[in-house]
Amino acid sequence: MIRENPFQKNQELILEITGVTSEGQGVGRSEGVAFFVPFALPGETVKAHIIKIEKRFCIAKVVEILSRSPHRVAPLCEAYEKCGGCALMHMDYAEQLKTKTQIVRDCLERLGGFTGVEVQDTIGMSDPWRYRNKGSFPVGSVDGAVVFGFYAERSHRLIPLFDCPIEDARITAIARTVTEWAKRNHVRVYDETTGKGCLRACVVRIASTGERMVAVVTKGELPAEESLTRMIDTESLYHNRNDRNTNVLFGPSFRLLKGSPAITERQGDLQFLVSPQSFLQVNPTQTEVLYDTAIRLLDPKPDESVADVYCGIGTISLALARHAKSVIGIECVPEAIEDAKKNAALNGIENTLFLCGLAEDVLPSLVEKGMRPDAIVIDPPRKGCEEAVLNAIAESGVNRLVYVSCNPATLARDAKILSTYGFRIEHVQPVDMFPHTQHVETVVLLRRDEKEEMKMISDEKSRYKSWSNLKSQMNDLLCDSLKDKIQYFYTTYHEVHNAYGRATINYKKKEMVAFSWVEMYAQEYEMSQLYKEGKKISYGEMEKKKWMPEGKLCEIDFINSITIYLKTDISSSLTSDNLLLRVFAYMDRRVGKRTLIRIKDDVEKLPEWVKQFYRLRCEAENINFQQNQTTDETVVLMTRN
Repeated sequence: MIRENPFQKNQELILEITGVTSEGQGVGRSEGVAFFVPFALPGETVKAHIIKIEKRFCIAKVVEILSRSPHRVAPLCEAYEKCGGCALMHMDYAEQLKTKTQIVRDCLERLGGFTGVEVQDTIGMSDPWRYRNKGSFPVGSVDGAVVFGFYAERSHRLIPLFDCPIEDARITAIARTVTEWAKRNHVRVYDETTGKGCLRACVVRIASTGERMVAVVTKGELPAEESLTRMIDTESLYHNRNDRNTNVLFGPSFRLLKGSPAITERQGDLQFLVSPQSFLQVNPTQTEVLYDTAIRLLDPKPDESVADVYCGIGTISLALARHAKSVIGIECVPEAIEDAKKNAALNGIENTLFLCGLAEDVLPSLVEKGMRPDAIVIDPPRKGCEEAVLNAIAESGVNRLVYVSCNPATLARDAKILSTYGFRIEHVQPVDMFPHTQHVETVVLLRRDEKEEMKMISDEKSRYKSWSNLKSQMNDLLCDSLKDKIQYFYTTYHEVHNAYGRATINYKKKEMVAFSWVEMYAQEYEMSQLYKEGKKISYGEMEKKKWMPEGKLCEIDFINSITIYLKTDISSSLTSDNLLLRVFAYMDRRVGKRTLIRIKDDVEKLPEWVKQFYRLRCEAENINFQQNQTTDETVVLMTRN
């Protein structure tokens, strides 16, 4: 084990490249230190220049290739090394496919701990060029010229493009027209550093039907609108207004300038309406391969129900619906759910139900209420599944699961968790959705033996029933305890939006009347100073931003909805001075026996109505209360059964 990296920044050395990382970088070793070298290939000997030093590894760049790999080819893109989007374009395509197969195998073995799992050869393309049907291009000024392009890897430095060999040629042609429009009409481009300027980006999508959709993104109003609509020949043209100083592409406001509000995409015999914010795989040829593989491995039967988690606009759901009795799709993006419903109607499919909400909230809730699908498909984002989703899958009793992954590392992590519930990997099929990049999609079939399934159902059945009853009790108790407080103002820190929030809640009617955030970015330092000085902070002194104006919640979702919006941290909630925060902590299933026993002394300091929630949780966890008289006080002792 090395304790100190013996190398220095800017040092040069000779390295033998022995492998490749999941990010497409060459890997070599010297004196026990790993070196990551972009654009170097396994089997090559290179002269490398160290550009970054860490304790156990170095990052270096190639100065000279001393011994070339037979798989090295000349990249077809002039911006290849600057852009960083296609990390493997210098490797011949056959070797790219082998490399991606190995990346999936390595992740499953090293990160997941799986041995003996056979990974099938990656399914590639006969023509791995011009496959992308969507381009999202930031627009900027380089040397005084208006240009479009991509940001350099891990930066916001714009790399100008004229063309991109993996994009449909019609996409970059339209992007060039947008920049020409800006030049002719003297439209200023947006500058991230100053927040000034107008034209921010253009997004172009080409459907397999040939229909085109363009969205032009500006800060502020769209100038020279008539000129733009005249110059852009497309079936659908939108203006998106994004006034925020952020690197998020779209703002909340879309306006149709001309043409149809949606274009039509085809996958097999299904049609899909695609709107500007719709998520759709960018490689239509390989998308059919990917989804056909998923459905073939899942093998749904006409009498089976299937859950499609992270369903997007319903592409997999609707394909599954042709084979299954019913399909439930879950997605957190409201626009995607609306698209999914429209697409079901468009294709005459009536055996689907689409639910909007976070998968980690909706799926556990459905399982708790008794949903027992025969099979499940999950297609999560790169970060993988929240543990609550994996737990709910296990607790649903399902014994057949297909995991569609765009990140082998999180796939391995999640499969490892599922293996603790009795699932085993039965089939692994990588699909090359993104030739010349380091990315690989993987379809994995996991099964659980019937014995394991029955054991899980037996173990969880009574626990879920009792938890459901407990939740109902606590919901009623909360409303009863606070029914005299018609409005209760609750303040909490929201980790995602970096803001303090305030909820106006009507407990008597079981409604959340309003919810708002006070943005903290500009005032963070001033607020910390005020706190240090012991001063109270008035919300009226700060700029407010409505987060959920006049949001009404139905009774059955009262507790769940408030908890979702308040996003409390359980560990800090258990010792918080905010009594409502403590109550929500006792309602959380993550608080188990050990924690309940450990915080016994803290609970004794609380008001009686809060103690009632604590006692209910202790009873649910089979923690007994034994009361012993000591002078005039009652001491509550808790022991395990």
